[in-house]
Amino acid sequence: MRVKVLPAHRTAMRGLRRASAAAVFGAVTLLSAGTAVAESLTDTFIQAYNASPILDQQRLLLRTLDEDVAVAVSAMRPVVSGQANITETFNDDGNSSTGGSLSLILDYTLADGGQRLMRIGAAKEAVLAARYGLVQQEQQILLNAADAYLGLLQALRNVDLRESNLRLLQQQLQAARDRFEVGEVTRTDVTIAQARLASAQSLLANARGQVDIQRETYRLVTGTLPTGRLLAPPPPPQLPSSVEQAQALALQVNPTIIALQHEVVAATLLADAAEADRLPSVGLRGTLGDSRQNGTTGSLSITGTVPIYNGGRLSALNRRAIANAQATRSELAQQARAVTEGVGRSWALLRIARAQITASQQQVRSAQLAFEGFREEAQLGARTTLDVLDAEQELLDARTSALEAEIDAQLAVYQVLAAIGLMTTDHLGLNVRRYDPTQYYNSVSNAPAISPSEQGGRLDSVLRRFGRN
Repeated sequence: MRVKVLPAHRTAMRGLRRASAAAVFGAVTLLSAGTAVAESLTDTFIQAYNASPILDQQRLLLRTLDEDVAVAVSAMRPVVSGQANITETFNDDGNSSTGGSLSLILDYTLADGGQRLMRIGAAKEAVLAARYGLVQQEQQILLNAADAYLGLLQALRNVDLRESNLRLLQQQLQAARDRFEVGEVTRTDVTIAQARLASAQSLLANARGQVDIQRETYRLVTGTLPTGRLLAPPPPPQLPSSVEQAQALALQVNPTIIALQHEVVAATLLADAAEADRLPSVGLRGTLGDSRQNGTTGSLSITGTVPIYNGGRLSALNRRAIANAQATRSELAQQARAVTEGVGRSWALLRIARAQITASQQQVRSAQLAFEGFREEAQLGARTTLDVLDAEQELLDARTSALEAEIDAQLAVYQVLAAIGLMTTDHLGLNVRRYDPTQYYNSVSNAPAISPSEQGGRLDSVLRRFGRN
């Protein structure tokens, strides 16, 4: 029996197919078109970098290490102190006399086996390690921004797919009802279509809920909600031509490796300083005093000190420092392995995602043809409503897989960059005001007696930024 094809139904199906295809690969609207302003992945990077309390925290912790250098430098300088003394003396006859003195004391270490210089070097190496730790934190902030942006973009596109699917199922339900009215299908076909429509409504509600979740993740990373529609991501940055090249580059530029290299040097210097603590030291002391009894007096003395017995304390400190240096070297070796593995794993995930894009696109094309064929055959009576609904579900699954593969591939590129050590504002070319860690260091590393007001005020403003939101 030839089934009558409803023209309005066929036209609606064509329009819905075009809308579904556009929903997968077109720009996604976050707010209404009349009020939205486009927001790009680059905008998200910049916002996350500028508004990150974590980066503020790391910069302030780096500031404390800069002051450690100043503390170590101050040990190379003389110490001048003032001393005042008032004495009340009582005699047997009940009389008393009061005396007093004022003294100016200078202490200066002339020689100490070089341990102070070693500790200055260790403090400087710790500063360099912390600077690369700051770069690593910057990488993580930007990678989180990419994840949040692409996750929200995927959630929004998935809502578009679910809405398109819902409209299509509504049309399928209406078509089943029309055909039931003329006796071409049974009530079972109508109830099946109703069940699929209810399932689609549930999945749409879940998809919209996922958008709300992703929006909160976006706000966590950037400090604000997106203000407009999200643009499609720009072309990803260029990667090395092979995983071997990427791994070799990572061993040279990855900030965690460079930070640990400086930590190894710092630990070695501290071990040498602990050894030098067991050597003789020579100190100078000068005093200038004034008292009622003796008038103005002065003295100058040079004292040599040799550790002879201290209960084994210096030996224990030396052994501990040596073990710590060896442990840091082992940590560096392990980190090199971890970085190599991380680059290889991220590279493999990128290859998988790109292969899935090709396969899922072919799956979408095949599922589209199958769905159209099933629908036409159903109108001719050769297929049931369930066949058409199953084909439509396969098409939706294929489009969802294609969307996920596209987002996964885009995120995988940034994961490879982060694994190498290139997920930075410089490499991404972001237009941001970059933090200069040398500025504060240069102002305090020479241990000035008074903090420079300009630099101190500039970094104090960073502290106040914690409450800006």
